Amino acid sequence: MMGLVRSRELWLALTVAAIALATATRAPGFAGAENLLGIFNNTAILMILALGQMTVILTRCIDLSMASNLALTGMIVALVNAAHPAIPVPLLMAMAALVGLCLGALNGALVWRLGIPAIVVTLGTLTIYRGAIFLIAGGQWVNADQMSPDFIQYTRLPFLGLPVLSWYAIVIAAGFFLLMTRTALGRSFYAVGVNPTASVYAGIDVGRTQFTAFCLSGALSGFCGYLWVSRYVIGSVEVARGYELTIVAACVIGGISIAGGVGTVAGALLGALFLGVVNSALPVINISPFWQMAISGAAIILAVILNARSDRRGGRLILRTAEPAQ
Repeated sequence: MMGLVRSRELWLALTVAAIALATATRAPGFAGAENLLGIFNNTAILMILALGQMTVILTRCIDLSMASNLALTGMIVALVNAAHPAIPVPLLMAMAALVGLCLGALNGALVWRLGIPAIVVTLGTLTIYRGAIFLIAGGQWVNADQMSPDFIQYTRLPFLGLPVLSWYAIVIAAGFFLLMTRTALGRSFYAVGVNPTASVYAGIDVGRTQFTAFCLSGALSGFCGYLWVSRYVIGSVEVARGYELTIVAACVIGGISIAGGVGTVAGALLGALFLGVVNSALPVINISPFWQMAISGAAIILAVILNARSDRRGGRLILRTAEPAQ
């Protein structure tokens, strides 16, 4: 019972519910099922990206290029669709994920093979990817009239009462839950974050594990590149500019420790949902959405304080200390 009371995810879920109910006092329909499902759908892309960022942060790294990766892959598939509208959308989605994987692998290789700090690498590639968008598009935008109807409508198709976009977030979250809790790779992510030196003695290749984390975050960023362009019907160099900070905010608010080794899939999802609910609630209570940045910043600071004050029991015990011989 005490563990449930101390659960970071439980308190975050209660906070999200409290914000929704408080906002409903001003707008009764805000807490309705239809509106809440709409908020979930609007937050689906952020949830997917937060899961990718979580794997990187767990290994004591960070990927600040995710939004730029998203923008670049989104522009690539938008240009391909504009030039060849007959290409099936699932193939374009696979292309986006593959391009994103390659961009993530570049980050991971620089961190793994050259030993460059992840924050330096991804700050550099953040700018490189943005510049690449301008070069391949010649500074032009790809607008709705250049995209095929299937390209635009695919993520909006309803399935069992939810848009396909929401189902992508649900399926990916379920996959990540299994990855992090039921596989050796998931345990390796946590082990590297908890104690890289001990991980080596346990037979875990720290560099390779970090490389894999960057590949995962890159693939998800690329996949979200199609989702973003399809949903907002625009491809440009400005797509998702500054969104990398929102992704990190979702992770930190969800209890993913910047020090590595601590965090859960549920926490990352709830952190993203918290930001989604706040962003939707602000206009309802007549507060400028631009306050979202200030609120997100305050939430990050509070989350870091809570992480620093809590012990590491929120992490998973990967390596046990041997009992002394009697």
